[in-house]
Amino acid sequence: MRREKGAMCTPVLQFTNCRILRGRKLLREDLWVRGGRILDPERLFFEERLVADEQRDCGGCILAPGFIDVQINGGFGVDFSQATEDVGSGVALVARRLLPHGVTSFCPTLVTSPPEVYHKKEEGVGWDACLRYLCHVLPQIPVKSGGPHGAGVLGVHLEGPFISREKRGAHPEAHLRSFEANAFHDVLATYGPLDNVRIVTLAPELGRSHEVIQALTARGICVSLGHSVANLRAAEEAVQSGATFITHLFNAMLPFHHRDPGIVGLLTSDRLPPGRHIFYGMISDGMHTNPAALRIAHRAHPQGLVLVTDAVPALGLGNGRHTLGQQEVEVDGLTAYVAGTKTLSGSIAPMDVCIRHFLQATGCSVESALEAASLHPAQLLGLEKRKGTLDFGADADFVVLDDSLHVRATYISGELVWQADEAKQ
Repeated sequence: MRREKGAMCTPVLQFTNCRILRGRKLLREDLWVRGGRILDPERLFFEERLVADEQRDCGGCILAPGFIDVQINGGFGVDFSQATEDVGSGVALVARRLLPHGVTSFCPTLVTSPPEVYHKKEEGVGWDACLRYLCHVLPQIPVKSGGPHGAGVLGVHLEGPFISREKRGAHPEAHLRSFEANAFHDVLATYGPLDNVRIVTLAPELGRSHEVIQALTARGICVSLGHSVANLRAAEEAVQSGATFITHLFNAMLPFHHRDPGIVGLLTSDRLPPGRHIFYGMISDGMHTNPAALRIAHRAHPQGLVLVTDAVPALGLGNGRHTLGQQEVEVDGLTAYVAGTKTLSGSIAPMDVCIRHFLQATGCSVESALEAASLHPAQLLGLEKRKGTLDFGADADFVVLDDSLHVRATYISGELVWQADEAKQ
């Protein structure tokens, strides 16, 4: 079958000798791509009467949807919570360095910060002249498609400052806030415009939190519950108001208790609105969450589990002192602490490491481990038609993995954006 004159000239790629993750199963099928999207080969054959322009032998590897990290504070020396003259270049560096780890989309995450970090403080409020022009972070992190330059930016995750003092973790106490009489106005006064925001983490026990949750979700922003001392009833009421996510389950919240399981109880609650699906983040780095806790959560509610790295700027740098927003962080081996304390301060494990640890710790299927880093975060953000899937018509963002789930290559919109050195030979 040849292309007729005037036929679509965008080349068709056929990935052969592979197992593709589709419909929660690894299938021995070829993957067809054209114009940055996954292609239905039957329509290509029978309606367009075309064949592939190029075939690529995958050597028996797994092809899975590209990984999506919805909580990452920085990495490789870049701190998303630090206001600089060129925040965008730092985000771009992290986006590029995430490709070897199979991440094709992410949500840059800002920890609790003073308002002037989120947005530019107005003149005449008493700041020194030099601080009046302090660079503001949020407008410099727009939503951006991925490509050879790096992973795509899906929107910013704002973690704090509307969180519990008791469960603040690595967040600086001096900058924590509660909601005032006009609660949503207080949110806007803190963050500034919310155009680039995708997720907000807050503590649901704070007064007036429910009107804030309703206002945020009405604007299409995902509300996550975390850094909280909320009991189960408060958590259920927050979900009834529109919250859909839990920030790093088990960490920075009340521990599970049989009389009141707290936020953890949402995984099996029978008081959620009909059809409402709760998702929860898990840091599977071998340090934040005991393997038994990983197993409990996964077995209780596997469809809602979202793997996150919660990676800090020290990701990829090794031992030493680094920053996380307004705090200093000390990395010792595989653990990051707030300097001078034993308070955990995010992770230094990339997403592919978290997936492999999760698989080993829980004994779940390969399919489940991969979907926790792809399909589930896409569903959380309402992007499951385009991201986190290899269904026909979806974006051709995918990762090539060997049987031990090490990344061999990363593709965005059907274009090879990273390849392991061994795979180039």
